Amino acid sequence: MINNAPIGLFDSGIGGTSIWKEIHQLLPNEDTIYLADSKNAPYGIKSKKEIQKLSFKNTELLLEMGCKLIVVACNTATTNAIKELRAKFDVPFIGIEPAIKPAANKSKTNCIGILATKGTLNSTLFHKAVLNYPNTKIIEQIGFGLVQLIENGKIESKETNELLIEYLHPMIEANIDYLVLGCSHYPYLISQIKKILPKGIKIIDSGEAVARQTEKILQGKIGFNSNLKSNQVFFTNGNPEVLKSILKNKYNVIYKEF
Repeated sequence: MINNAPIGLFDSGIGGTSIWKEIHQLLPNEDTIYLADSKNAPYGIKSKKEIQKLSFKNTELLLEMGCKLIVVACNTATTNAIKELRAKFDVPFIGIEPAIKPAANKSKTNCIGILATKGTLNSTLFHKAVLNYPNTKIIEQIGFGLVQLIENGKIESKETNELLIEYLHPMIEANIDYLVLGCSHYPYLISQIKKILPKGIKIIDSGEAVARQTEKILQGKIGFNSNLKSNQVFFTNGNPEVLKSILKNKYNVIYKEF
C-alpha cells in the first residue's frame, strides 16, 4: 500500500523529537511534519480542558498540511486528550503512555519509579494503568521544572542536575530496579540520570514502542511513502535555536505562530 502523505507529530515543545528520532530511524523514507508548541510548554501544569484545546489546535494544523497519521508525541496530551482526539478526528492517532507494563513485568524488586509531569500522573488513563499491577510498588515523582529547563536549552545545567538528584534519590532508597521516563522531554536527560542512578537500575522510555506501532499502522491501514528521499519539516512557536541544537542542525527548523 502506497501513501505519500507525511506523518504528523506534535508535542508541548522539543521533547517529542525523542519520539520523532525513533520513528525516523525505523522509517527513514517517511516524510514527517513536527510541531513544537513551546510557547505553551509545559502542558503538564495545565488543566485537562486546556490540554485538549491545544491538542485539537495542533491536530487541525497538521491535518491542514495533509498528514496521514498523527503521533501525539507528548505523554500529558496522550493521557488527557487521546480519547477526545480519536472521537473528533477521522485519522489514526498514536499516543504515548508511560512504559509501566515492561518495567513492572521485568522488575525483580517489585518496585519501579516513574518520573513524569503532573498532568500525566494525575490523569485517569495513568491511574487505570497502575491498577493493573497491584503487586508492584510504583514510586511516582512529578518532574517539576524539568521541561522548562530543557525548553530553555539547560539540559546540562547545575540546576537540572540538582533537581534530578532530589527526584531520584527517594526512588533509589525505595530499591527500584527500573525507572520509567513518563515525559517525551526526559530522554534528553538520560546521560545525567545515569550518573545519579546505581548501575543496576534500568531506564525505560516509550520511543521505540511508538515507532513500532507507527510502522504497524502504516502497514495495516494507511500505507508507506514510496519516495526514495524523505522530507523532514519542523515548526516551532518558541526559540528555533533550541530545537536546532537538539536536532544537531541537521534539519530545517521554521518559526511559526500557532
